[in-house]
Amino acid sequence: MTNDKPLRLLQPMKGEPWDIDAYITRGGYEAWQKCVRENNPDGVVEELKRASLRGRGGAGFPTGLKWEKVLHHRSDERYFVCNAGEHEPGTFKDRHLIKHFPHQLIEGCLIASFTVNAKESYIYLNAEFEEERSNFEKALVQARERGYLGKNVLGTGVDVDIEIFDGHGSYVAGEETAMLESMQGRPAHPKQKPPFYPTDFGLHGKPTLINNVETLSHVPHILRNGAEWFKEVGAEKTPGTMLFSLSGAVQRPGVYELPLGTPLRYLIEECGGGVPEGRKVKAVFPGGPSFSMVGPDELDLAMDFDTLKKAGTGLGSAGVIVVDDATCMVAHTLKLSTFFREESCGQCPPCRIGTEHLEGLVAKIEEGKGTQEDLDKMLQICGFVKGTGFCTLVTGASVLVQNSFRLFRHEFEAHVANHACPFNPAAEVVSATG
Repeated sequence: MTNDKPLRLLQPMKGEPWDIDAYITRGGYEAWQKCVRENNPDGVVEELKRASLRGRGGAGFPTGLKWEKVLHHRSDERYFVCNAGEHEPGTFKDRHLIKHFPHQLIEGCLIASFTVNAKESYIYLNAEFEEERSNFEKALVQARERGYLGKNVLGTGVDVDIEIFDGHGSYVAGEETAMLESMQGRPAHPKQKPPFYPTDFGLHGKPTLINNVETLSHVPHILRNGAEWFKEVGAEKTPGTMLFSLSGAVQRPGVYELPLGTPLRYLIEECGGGVPEGRKVKAVFPGGPSFSMVGPDELDLAMDFDTLKKAGTGLGSAGVIVVDDATCMVAHTLKLSTFFREESCGQCPPCRIGTEHLEGLVAKIEEGKGTQEDLDKMLQICGFVKGTGFCTLVTGASVLVQNSFRLFRHEFEAHVANHACPFNPAAEVVSATG
C-alpha cells in the first residue's frame, strides 16, 4: 500500500489496531472532545460543507447537506446508523478500515451521532466480519474506559453510545432502506425512493443519518485539521482522498488511499504493479460490477465521481476490478450475473425474473448452445428491467450484460457461431457453416 500520495485514513500506527494510546498520539479523539465541549452542531455541519466531503459509499452525496437535513428535521426523535454491511464483489475497503483503524471510525460515529442529536446509534456490521468485529469491540471497550463514550462523556453530561447490530450478510441489505428494514426485524427489502428517504423516514419511521465507514472515518480528520487542509488534494468538485479496493488481474491487489482524480492507470500500474505474466488489461470495472467497464484505451480517466459519470460509468464505492486479456468475457459476465441473481431479494418481479433470465441466457451462450435469437432476447430483457427495481441491483445486472456485449460483442457472437467458448482450448469448435 505504499505510494507517494498523502495517507490520511491509512496512516500507520504502532501497536495493535485497537490501541487507543497509539490513536491518541496521532491526534485521535481531539475532534470529538472539541465537539462535546463546544456543543456547536451547526458549526460541525458547516465545516463539512466547506470541505465538500462527499459520501464514499457509492452515490457521492454531499455529507454536510445530509447531516444538516437530519439535524434540522422537525422531528425530535432521530437516529444514527453506520452502514458497515459491505458485500459487493471487489469492495473491501470498509472492512480494512474496521480491522486496522477502528478508533477513527468510532470517533466519526460519535461526532455524527452527537451532531444530529441521535436518540440511539448503531453500526450495522456485516456478520461475516469476525476479526473486524473483534477489533472494533476491543476499541469500543478502551474508548468507553477512557470516557469517550457512554454516560456523561468526559464529564460534559453528554450521553452517547454505539451498539453493534449484526448485519444481514447479503448484497441488498447494504442498501440503506433494506438495512433499516432488517434492523426492525423485517426482511431486507428496499423501499421506494421517493418518498422513503432515511433522512425523513428512517429507523422506526424517524429521520435517520446513515453514512458508510469511509465517509465517517474522514470526519475526525476534517474537524481537527480544517476544511482547507482536506481540500489540498483531490479533484475540484470532489476533494480529499478515497480508498480504492484493487483486485483482479494485478500483481499487488489491496486497499490504496489516493487523491480523488488520480488516473486509473496510476492505480493499476504504480500501486498494483500492473497485470502479471506479461498479459494486458482487457477491461476494468472502476466502481464494481454495477457500473460499466472501461477499455484499455481509457486508463487515463481521472478516478472521481464526476469524470467517471461523464464517461458513462461511475466510481461507486471504488471497487476496482481488473480483467486481463486471457479472460473470456462471456464467462466473466456469467459469473457476475450469477451473483446478481443469487443476491436478488425477490421483492420486485422485474428483478426476480429478469436476473434469472439474464443468467440463464448468458449461461446458454457460454455453453455454446446460444443462438442469435438468444442474443437479441438478452439485450431486450436488459432494456425492459433497467431502472425498474426499488434498489439498483437489477439495473446493475442489466448494465453489466449490456456493457459487456457492447465492448465484447465479437466474443458473444463467436460463442454462438462456433457453438463453444473460443477461450477454452479443450472445447470442440464447430464452424458456423457446419
